[in-house]
Amino acid sequence: MKVVITQSNYIPWKGYFDSISIADYFVVFDEMQYTRRDWRNRNKIKTINGLQWLTVPVDVKGKFFQKINETKIADKNWVEKHWKSLVHNYSKAPYFEDYKILVNEWYREAFHCDTITDVNMVFLKGIGEFLGVKAKFLFSRDFNLVDDKTERLVAICQELNGTDYYTGSAAKAYMQEDFFKKQSINVHYFDYSGYPEYKQLHGDFEHGVSILDMIFNLGPDCKNYMKSIK
Repeated sequence: MKVVITQSNYIPWKGYFDSISIADYFVVFDEMQYTRRDWRNRNKIKTINGLQWLTVPVDVKGKFFQKINETKIADKNWVEKHWKSLVHNYSKAPYFEDYKILVNEWYREAFHCDTITDVNMVFLKGIGEFLGVKAKFLFSRDFNLVDDKTERLVAICQELNGTDYYTGSAAKAYMQEDFFKKQSINVHYFDYSGYPEYKQLHGDFEHGVSILDMIFNLGPDCKNYMKSIK
């Protein structure tokens, strides 16, 4: 049983969805403290003037220790602004006309969300369904969480009868693999190298942009340019 546990991101890049596709259970760990200038409420798209951040405004003033799932949306106008940016920069992409209604539906649903976690889940689930991802989405709040960072992850895996835990390479800096081994849980680190390039708009190729770039440029061929989704 394969388990991935991570924070939610706003319309993340292809590697994030590869990690979801590996999992039998994908646990959204938004009990963590919200961090500013991170991927929770923003991501990049390509434009004629270079990379551009799409940022969802959130209420953080004086709330230094709030959790990600407690972080509320500060201004509903972000939906219209983001959609206009996508139309302006991707309207000439090969599959924009085919998928603009679908993507716009995600934005229309996200408009009614109150927290950044809720916004992110609209896109994670919608794009996951588009890609044919089979993982079951769960939330960290559904589990009994202990204080130690690694022990929390182990405990979640145990509750799910997990045999394999997958995480990013940056986790090597703090991961205590012995905790997993004692519970017969194998630890794996994602390798995000070696992705094939595809034809993009607006200059040199960029891997680290929102997966919307792939959807508008590749359409149904997205799976052929990912590692775990076939």
